[in-house]
Amino acid sequence: MPTDLRRVPRYPFFASAEITERKSETRLTARTSELSRYGCYMDMMNPLPLGTAINIVIRYHDQSFSANGSVIYSQPNMGMGISFEMIDAGQQTIIEKWLTEIGVQ
Repeated sequence: MPTDLRRVPRYPFFASAEITERKSETRLTARTSELSRYGCYMDMMNPLPLGTAINIVIRYHDQSFSANGSVIYSQPNMGMGISFEMIDAGQQTIIEKWLTEIGVQ
């Protein structure tokens, strides 16, 4: 997705993640390579199709973030962009902490 279409920039961020496709309950593991306040990019060889509804759990430094989300773009053999949906305040605090740790103001 072109950067100018994003609400906020994404920043390099490497963490493990588990993605669950909501309809089939299929679980996948992946790694983030970018993170923002509203989404992330997942490196994976077999990304889910555009529009797929997911649940995501990202684990980083003994903390985990969880949210509902959807695939906003998919790049075969590379990965997919995820947009977070319905983030509660406690989960948003975790994202903010991680962004602060990597030097984002």
